[in-house]
Amino acid sequence: MGTRKVIGGSLGAITVLVIAQILAQLVASLFALIEFPEGICNIFAGVIYIGLTLILLKLFAEKLLTKKITELGMPRFSIQIKWIAAAILLPVIVKAIYLFLFSGEYVFSELNDNQIFSTLSAGIAFTGIAAGFAEEMVFRGVILNLLKSRWNIKVAVLVPSVLFGFVHIIGMDFSIISCLMVLIAGTMVGIMFSMIEIESGSVWNSGIVHAIWNIIIIGGGLAVNQSADEYSVMTYVLESKSFVLTGGKFGIEASIVSLLGYIVVTLVAICMIKKKKKVS
Repeated sequence: MGTRKVIGGSLGAITVLVIAQILAQLVASLFALIEFPEGICNIFAGVIYIGLTLILLKLFAEKLLTKKITELGMPRFSIQIKWIAAAILLPVIVKAIYLFLFSGEYVFSELNDNQIFSTLSAGIAFTGIAAGFAEEMVFRGVILNLLKSRWNIKVAVLVPSVLFGFVHIIGMDFSIISCLMVLIAGTMVGIMFSMIEIESGSVWNSGIVHAIWNIIIIGGGLAVNQSADEYSVMTYVLESKSFVLTGGKFGIEASIVSLLGYIVVTLVAICMIKKKKKVS
């Protein structure tokens, strides 16, 4: 596949992701207009987002890229138990480190029952499951595999990962140091997801790790931050104001604790890949 087609295909996949997200939110807004509960609308938005992303990517791959979607890291849906375990352990351990080793206080929000349902449904269905799997389909599915087919595995892993990190600082009012830390953390988590996809041969495994991370860390249940999060049911407000430890305005996803977590999982995935090569 030529360079232009690879670049065009990568940009096209990102466009599909944006279109699917916007359409999902628009449809959910229509349900809200006919007075569906906001929490139910959030669930609808999540289902539409992930379903539409898959359908559009399938059409995009087959009609424009002349590739089967299975060639782009999306085989029949199946998730390996070891990656489900990793998906749970990573965010639970990271959050536990803050709750048990760092000083802070619990601050409850003033959300009512409907607002709590709305917050949690958005965090689980949309920000968690839908965004986690949809982003993996695009970055570790289409883009990674297109780049790998044109260049090599190193380019295929590094380029989408840097891009993944970069999109998280677009439009943010961060200092240069903060932007650099977010870029490093975003790139590292992108490499982690890439290694999981390569080891398992499927974005569904990197997707579950991405989705559960989002649910536990930023899903609106218990947040860990420098200040109370109005969009979470409860926040553990850290006493420390160190950007390296807290992740600053971006949150603990960009902290040194999370970064070490990404590195550990990445190394485990790399060891698994090398072990498979030795066996084969």
